[in-house]
Amino acid sequence: MHDWEDVHEGVDWTENNPGVNTFTEPTSTTTPLIIIHSTGVFIHNVQWCHCPGSSVHQQHLHLLKARLFPASTSCPRTAFTFDVLDHFLIDALECKTSAMSFFQKLRRLTNNAFPDSVPDRYRELMRASRQWRDLMNRKRFGFGHDTEVNPGTGDLALFCAACPQPGINMPVDWQDHYESWLVMQRYVVDGNFTAQHMNMKQPHLDVTLSDGLGYMVTDADYQAHLSSAKETKERSSCSNHRAVNAANTNRSNLRATGVAATACARHGCFVPHTVVDFQKGERHMNVDYSICNAINYHSDNIETSLIIYDIGCQWCIHFKDRINNSPGLSLPEKSRILTGVGKFHLSAHKLPCFARFSLNFIEGAGQVDGEIMETLWAPFNKISPTARSMSQYHRQEILDDHMRDSNWKKMDTLKKHKRAVKGIDDTKLPFDELTHTLDPEKIAIWEKDEKMAMELRGDHLDIYQLKIDKAPTMAEIRLTLTESETSDIERPGSIPWIIQGINLEDSQDGLRSDVRRLPHDATATQKAALQEKRLKLAVRIAKFHEIADQMMEGIELDWGTVHVDDPRFCMAEADEQAWEVSDEDDSELIDEEIPAEDMVIWMPSSLTHELANVLGLAKLQEEELALRKGQANDCLEKIRLALGQKAVIYRQYFRSADSVWTGTRSKQEAQRCSLKIEKLVRSYQRARSAMGRLGMDQQHLENIYQEILPEQLTVNKDVTEENRFGQGSDKLAWFWRVDGAHKSQQHAWMDEFYRVNWLKAKARWRRWEEELTLTRHEMRWTISWFHHQKSQWLRRSMEAMKSGHQAYGHRQVLLWQMFAEDAEDKFKDHML
Repeated sequence: MHDWEDVHEGVDWTENNPGVNTFTEPTSTTTPLIIIHSTGVFIHNVQWCHCPGSSVHQQHLHLLKARLFPASTSCPRTAFTFDVLDHFLIDALECKTSAMSFFQKLRRLTNNAFPDSVPDRYRELMRASRQWRDLMNRKRFGFGHDTEVNPGTGDLALFCAACPQPGINMPVDWQDHYESWLVMQRYVVDGNFTAQHMNMKQPHLDVTLSDGLGYMVTDADYQAHLSSAKETKERSSCSNHRAVNAANTNRSNLRATGVAATACARHGCFVPHTVVDFQKGERHMNVDYSICNAINYHSDNIETSLIIYDIGCQWCIHFKDRINNSPGLSLPEKSRILTGVGKFHLSAHKLPCFARFSLNFIEGAGQVDGEIMETLWAPFNKISPTARSMSQYHRQEILDDHMRDSNWKKMDTLKKHKRAVKGIDDTKLPFDELTHTLDPEKIAIWEKDEKMAMELRGDHLDIYQLKIDKAPTMAEIRLTLTESETSDIERPGSIPWIIQGINLEDSQDGLRSDVRRLPHDATATQKAALQEKRLKLAVRIAKFHEIADQMMEGIELDWGTVHVDDPRFCMAEADEQAWEVSDEDDSELIDEEIPAEDMVIWMPSSLTHELANVLGLAKLQEEELALRKGQANDCLEKIRLALGQKAVIYRQYFRSADSVWTGTRSKQEAQRCSLKIEKLVRSYQRARSAMGRLGMDQQHLENIYQEILPEQLTVNKDVTEENRFGQGSDKLAWFWRVDGAHKSQQHAWMDEFYRVNWLKAKARWRRWEEELTLTRHEMRWTISWFHHQKSQWLRRSMEAMKSGHQAYGHRQVLLWQMFAEDAEDKFKDHML
């Protein structure tokens, strides 16, 4: 090295130093260059390099060396700093900022008073950001080092660190180290009809940068599959799923009516090369392509795959036939598919689907709810309006980028371990206590049936359903008692009389409901109609008491029952629009008499059980007790049906309403269900109260005919917290777990009740045990995945010839080493 020194004028330095090239003063003028930085838009006059060997065709390279990304490769006049492109990508991922909004922000930062005076480089930003995103992805996935290798399908996508992947985070010969149920692919599939895409005006001008290299499938192969596949249209054997299939089918301006994706069911990571577009709603041919690609992804020697799909009961029927008839679909040899339905969606299916597709009864499923895709779609719905009008391949890159970022954020399994420990604590002890109280011989039979059901599945899973006949209805009890009434010659006609009394109680309840919903400004017609109802009911009550006097044969009836409605089960009436409790004095309606809805009705249950025995009315009380059981059973059955109908209204109609009219109609339907449910609960309360007075033992009231609480009647949590914790430990309200009271064959009914509850209690405990075992293994697999990434970058770093490549490779080695060390520190006391 020589020190710098001044050169005297007139001395030709190159004459004595022929090996030195000197800068020659350019003859051209400066060129204005618009530079976009994260702090604003700037215009600078630039003189391009005129060193020997430089060319005007290398101007874009000169900008790149200055950390400026050119908007074009020929004669660039706009450049973006690397920082502003990084900021835009982070803003787009984290804040869902569109390119238009981001550039408008830069214009306002430049000149907030006159932003329109700032040069508009929105289109240049769109183009440059696409190129920058693609370059960064190729660099981060190692293709800046492995330049001789072109990325294949899904190679620019990040998958789950905790899911089992032979040869990556577990040995290729994993069969020698793990049980088969542990190494199972667990996937959830779902569609999103918000992620639409409009028809392009000039699709031939579209340019692809990473078609099929990320999460969305290769377009040409997918279109070839659609052209050869045939969609089977069959009548659904389950609930009506047309609301899903018909979504957006009439949108002629759409190239895609939505997307379908496959993700790992346990961690919510999108599977690379599985996201497909819908063309005419959610068809099997679309979903099949996504599922087959997922099953084939990193699946060396993994034979079992669990597929969770909200309409899985229909999808799985002819899945193998569709595979055989479609050249674009394939599965690994010896592949075994287990189909499940998400826990929320399963509630809308027919009853036989519950046992056959419930995740609680799939061995190896662990504790998954199958609804994690709903949480993944939520942030995507924010970018869907922006991506809707993009070009096809630009939209593909945007969706890929957001899915890649979503997967990047999912690296922690420690919370799952804590949940699993708590789940076992909540389910193991109740199961052991139940087992201890039951006959060991019967348990051995149940265990044999359970093992066969797990192996053969299908109809064999019906062991989780109650097989005994339904509890008797009131009509059935009435028929039985009427047939035996001739044996009671003391009081013929008592059964119809008691039933008439129960019906009068229901009529009083309905009239009280009408009074509560009477508007404060009721018209004369409304008041007259109410008064007419009161008069008719009063006449019926009077006739009822005349018959009672005849049946009592001189016994004076000084007792009676006045029912007061529980205000907790009158809330729907208060919420109903256009109705409210009347505050005005309605003495003009009742003429200072007791209104019919508040009149006393004498029933055998009006007496205490002891007094009835003294008066010789024990037989009447026995008959009423039997009828009250039927009344309670009827109410419970109707409550279950009404709650199921209300859940369907909320899910399929109210939440998906596309107009104010539809939403209002759906809300009115849900309101009618709520009114019906509360009326049935009040009827059940009257029956339960009467059974207590009629001498039913306390054990029956506490175990069979339990109290109904308001929180047991809601579907709000299922609608608003679909992915909430604790579903595997939750118990349905008691009236869902039994089919009513047992018949006279009490032991047979209770034996069946215990059988089903024991099987379900065991299934809940087993799924939590699987969850704990899986979580502990996943900790080890996660660390192994980090070490695999580290080893890949260590190889690239050692093979690199350029110092820049070596430095970047070494940085990636340190990054993945830090991930591995952090995971080892968190998991050290828990993993296997």
